[in-house]
Amino acid sequence: MTIQRRSNQTVPKLASPAEMEAEAIAQLRARVQRQKQIMNATEHNEAEEIAEMYKWIKISFIVAVPVCILSGLKDLLFVPHAHRQEGPLPDYMAIQVKEFPWECETCALFDLECWKKCRAEQEAEQA
Repeated sequence: MTIQRRSNQTVPKLASPAEMEAEAIAQLRARVQRQKQIMNATEHNEAEEIAEMYKWIKISFIVAVPVCILSGLKDLLFVPHAHRQEGPLPDYMAIQVKEFPWECETCALFDLECWKKCRAEQEAEQA
């Protein structure tokens, strides 16, 4: 087993334009030659690589789809959902610094019970 190591390829040294161009071409040829060595060292062709890729795509779907479905079912069926308890809020949760900017200043926007009670109180005051 051979260990493939990368070597640093540097930019051409500062010299005359012809020397810099020759050094750059030599570096490019060395890179191309190294790439050809790596390509020739593989024992399989492109068709085998594509077949291997599709094999792992299929394996991923065969594993991932059931895991996702089972995970979702577990969350839906067995994990209790945290909802706010009915009734008045504890004092530390019911702190209100200023009134809300709508007709029932003490009611939260989606607190329908509070809105019904507030509107009933307003109708009683008007009558």
